[in-house]
Amino acid sequence: MHVEAEALVRLAAEGDVKAYVELIRRFQHLAFGSALALVHDFHQAEDVVQEAFLAAWSALPSLAEPAAFPGWLRGIVRHQAIRLVRKKHLAALPLTEADEVPTEEPSQDDRLALRQQAWAALATIAELPSALREPATLFYVHECSHQDIAAFLGLSVATVNNRLHAARTQLKEGMLTMVTQTLQSHALPDDFASRIGRLVETRGSVIEALFDPASLPDILTELVISDEPNRRAVSVQVIQRPGGGIVRAITTSPIDSLPRGSTVLSSGRHTDQAVTSAVFERLVPLLAGQPPVARKQGQPLETGIKVIDVMCPLIGGGSVAIAGDLGAGITVVMEEIVRRLSSGPAPVSMFVVMPPPSADRPRSLNDGFSHAEELKKEGYSEGTVGAVQTFFVRGEDGPWTAERLAALAAVDVVIRLSRDLGRAKIYPTVDVLASRSRALDALTVGHDHAELAERIRHAITMLRATDAQPQSDADRVALERARKVQNFFGQPFFVAEPYTKRPGSYVSRADALRGCREILDGSHDDLPPEVFHFNGSIGDIRSKLGT
Repeated sequence: MHVEAEALVRLAAEGDVKAYVELIRRFQHLAFGSALALVHDFHQAEDVVQEAFLAAWSALPSLAEPAAFPGWLRGIVRHQAIRLVRKKHLAALPLTEADEVPTEEPSQDDRLALRQQAWAALATIAELPSALREPATLFYVHECSHQDIAAFLGLSVATVNNRLHAARTQLKEGMLTMVTQTLQSHALPDDFASRIGRLVETRGSVIEALFDPASLPDILTELVISDEPNRRAVSVQVIQRPGGGIVRAITTSPIDSLPRGSTVLSSGRHTDQAVTSAVFERLVPLLAGQPPVARKQGQPLETGIKVIDVMCPLIGGGSVAIAGDLGAGITVVMEEIVRRLSSGPAPVSMFVVMPPPSADRPRSLNDGFSHAEELKKEGYSEGTVGAVQTFFVRGEDGPWTAERLAALAAVDVVIRLSRDLGRAKIYPTVDVLASRSRALDALTVGHDHAELAERIRHAITMLRATDAQPQSDADRVALERARKVQNFFGQPFFVAEPYTKRPGSYVSRADALRGCREILDGSHDDLPPEVFHFNGSIGDIRSKLGT
């Protein structure tokens, strides 16, 4: 083995994740070819390699001689493959499930033909004598060099050359081409090496793992922790990427402590497992670092977002959950809050509750991470930015009603977003009837503010009533004022400027409160509801109208 590879083995044995990732990159195709020669199934061979690298990571400190790593790894691969063949506890994905996955790949008939070709290629390889089967598979999977194959199999280069020549002779020319194309097309994915990390810390149901910083698991990705001493695998989901190669994840059920240094594998897919209200209640204090802020603690923060400052004010040192309908702009609101509060002195813990993917919108980070690239350019790490730390969790299925959100007692503020308001072109889509804040009482924000918020709720409730048809002139005036207040809560965001082509606006709490009060009191009855739509302060609106 090369001196450089031996150095990687030594570093990896000391716990260097980057070194182990590089070792995986160098040996993954050899390991895959060896496994494939034994189990004759692409899916199961990948499972074998995955298990082998997990086992190797845990056992690497016991390897006395780094130069023996290739043969040592091959022994682990063979052990995992033999265990699979005997126990048959790993199953390939049913073809019926694979057919249901949306894809831009060839048609069903074409895929069937490709499968038949793959089966024929595997059958042909399997018919080779055992001495020829493994070197032939290693060579054709990813054109592994004769030297690498010799080191991995513990043979001389001359022996490998002879066995490959014999294998080619037994494979007819046409079949040789098919075998080569088939094995290479089913090789391990390029990101396989980057999917392995190491557990560095556990706090209750919260874990931290270290991965290759250049290829971190996505937010909401499912990870599997290999707990070798207890012979179990623990599934967790990524909720935060604070930087430095660290990902923070949570379990959705209580677990015993996990041994530090355990292997963590990224599944490469987003989780289906929802975080229930009960789990959420348990996690918030762990992640935010404190219980919900008492009313006499923490002062309301000014965000410059009218609807939030008036109807669900955030609390310095407190926590906020943002939840709502798919497509309602959940992460846009999150991004705007990060931008506005990250440079402030008061910390805020923000929990973004992502709804489950729908049939017409598959599971992906397009769940709402609409400005991810722009945020990365600004240093946003999907974790902590200045005073704001953000966590992402997969929410339960079903509508996020006011009653359901009220049950999230662990957080100080709940901001509920509604797709119905989005259809009405009111952005941000904050549902003032389903949102709440512990700060919205006379002791914290003052009697006038609390009373005004109640007036607004009453007006919006009347506006949404199914029988909201004016029965009198007074009703007509009240409904129109309510519509103006609802429109007034719309506002251009800074993070959305490239898309709305409108400059973001900042409206002080005092101006927002004054505007709402004046609208309800009739000071702006001379203006139609449309002019209040997606604007800033009342002064901005009047200035644009020249009145």
